[in-house]
This record gives sequence, C-alpha cells and structure tokens, in this order.
Amino acid sequence: MSTREGVVRPAGAGDLDRIAEIFSHYVISGVSTFEEVPPVVAHWRQRLDDLADRRLPFLVAEVGGEVIGYAYAGPWRPKPAYRHTVEDTIYLAPGWTGRGWGRALLGALLAGCANAGVRQVIAVIADTGDDASVALHRAFGFTHAGRLGGVGHKHGRWIDTTLMQCDLTPAGD
Repeated sequence: MSTREGVVRPAGAGDLDRIAEIFSHYVISGVSTFEEVPPVVAHWRQRLDDLADRRLPFLVAEVGGEVIGYAYAGPWRPKPAYRHTVEDTIYLAPGWTGRGWGRALLGALLAGCANAGVRQVIAVIADTGDDASVALHRAFGFTHAGRLGGVGHKHGRWIDTTLMQCDLTPAGD
C-alpha cells in the first residue's frame, strides 16, 4: 500500500534495528506487551525468517525513508491443527499513532494473511484503559471473543487482555 506520505511494504533485514527500537519503547514504558526485556535484533532476524518460511506477512510502514511502525502475523499456537490461525501484532513508533498508519498496516496485514491461506486472525489486546486498538480491530471486522482477567503482571500491576477474532474464511467454504 502506498500513500502520498509513505508506504506499507514487506519488512527486510535492514528494518530490524528500527523494529527493535520501536518495540523496546513499549517493553520498557508500557503494558501493551507482556515482554519485560527488549528482544535483541537477532531475535527479530529469526522472527522475520520464521514468518517468511511460513509465508506469513511481516510488514513495515515507512515515511520519508524512516520505518514508523510494523505489523506481523505469527502462529496462534504451536500445535499443527492451529496452522490456519494466527495472532496479529501491530506497533507504531511514538508520535505516529492516530495518523492512520495502524489502519494501513492492519489492512495490508489481513490481505497478506488471506493470501497465505489464513482463516482466523486473533488479536490479544492488553487492557491499558485506551480503547484505540479495540476500535481499530473492530473497524476491520474483528469481534469480541473473550476477556482474560489478571493474566499479566508488569510495572507493578495486574493486566487483563481482550481477545478479538477476525474470520477470513472465503465465502462458500
């Protein structure tokens, strides 16, 4: 996807330092991820390679040559019967939220998932008191699938998660 301002494109090895930097911000300062230690670039290289092997999308949003966000779809669970179900992940760099890039990334991600034969996309959203992620997912047809209370503990507080689900099953299947 391309706009006058920037582009959503597949992630590459040259994007991994910036992806690690964006994610580190959320690991250190927030609860939208339950990671407590920022993963190193080697972790991101392994993730990029693994998702490519699975034909799953890993995308970046780029504006003026700078990666300002990323999204990917990873396996929901490791058991083989779940192979057509993925979990989505979307992060934007600080200062880039509310500008439509989450929408651009999620739209492109869902298209990439459909092309890869994914049937179900799960969103696991930390309850941060901000409903922006829930609203974004709802705008793309995700429906409420459940709530898990107090399943994460970070920065001295217990955190709930909201589960949402998007059915990508082709009509007639």
